[in-house]
Amino acid sequence: PAPIRPPSLVDALIPLIFMVVMLTWSIILFGIDAATGPLQVALLMSAVVAALVAHKNGHTWERLAEEVVKGISLAMSAILILLMVGALIGVWNMSGTIATVVYYGIKYINPAWFYFAAALLTGIIGIVTGSSWTTAATLCAAFIGMARVIGASEAIAAGAVISGAYFGDKMTPLSETTILTPQIVGSNVYDHIRSMAKISIPAYLISLALFFIMGRSGGIDPTVDTTAALAALSDVYNISLWNLLPIAVLLVLGLRKYPAFLSILIGTLVGALVAVFTQPELVITFANDLSLSDPFAMLKGIWVAMGNGFALESGYAEIDTLFSGGGMDSMLTTVWLILGAMSFGAMMDYVGFNER
Repeated sequence: PAPIRPPSLVDALIPLIFMVVMLTWSIILFGIDAATGPLQVALLMSAVVAALVAHKNGHTWERLAEEVVKGISLAMSAILILLMVGALIGVWNMSGTIATVVYYGIKYINPAWFYFAAALLTGIIGIVTGSSWTTAATLCAAFIGMARVIGASEAIAAGAVISGAYFGDKMTPLSETTILTPQIVGSNVYDHIRSMAKISIPAYLISLALFFIMGRSGGIDPTVDTTAALAALSDVYNISLWNLLPIAVLLVLGLRKYPAFLSILIGTLVGALVAVFTQPELVITFANDLSLSDPFAMLKGIWVAMGNGFALESGYAEIDTLFSGGGMDSMLTTVWLILGAMSFGAMMDYVGFNER
């Protein structure tokens, strides 16, 4: 075989510059939709460019392919956890677990503490769902709407939602970024969360204090009525403390340092049992198969929620949007992004471009 030449600075910069250009144009051409495919294409094409430069320097195609596979294998544990997180979210939407958290949060919100409550509730929901974007996209509309009714600042309300959503996303083993980072660097999820907590918790507490002060300073009507929202949730779900059992189980398993995949799997199965016992009509309706008996219809509904997510059709548009989603297939775009990123990273690292 031809001798392998060490990479020059130009060799190292070519794939890097190509990646930056591709990612930039992905954002310019597709905007926020870039995350649904264009970014992944950009990363995979960047990996190809890195491979071409490496091959020019004497690396064989067979060896380069082996290194890409090794790089991807580092993320396989995270990928499996992500798929189970998708299943958990789908089942928890069905079981009313997430809806119950929202119900009790809204029920006990004092409008005078509106900003504080927005940051606190979204922090809790972010921890439960493991997604800052999902939390912000769904709850932000609700809090902005309420802000308009009670005369609160929409900008401050949005800031409170973002603060809580991102804090929750960082502090939960259900978040894809919180899962992926320790997998790449050889740590574990719970050590990663403890490390981030040293910075994130003080920052979050300071934010909560500021939101509390701003809410108490005036300008908000303390008599806002949330009866309609609570009634709508009660119409759709059988709200009870039993619906919070999956969260309690997941927290206990986390405190006992069970592996993340096993904890999430058990939390999903407990959520499925809660759905069967507390929301049987909802599960059967979701299965939408009159040829099946109730037990098999429930099994089908849970199965579909785990694989493809839960779609609520209650007649309340806001509630349907908030409590629909999840499923393993909802994570496939993220998995695709991981495959592209790990392929490019493995190529850059193996041939010495990162070191150069």
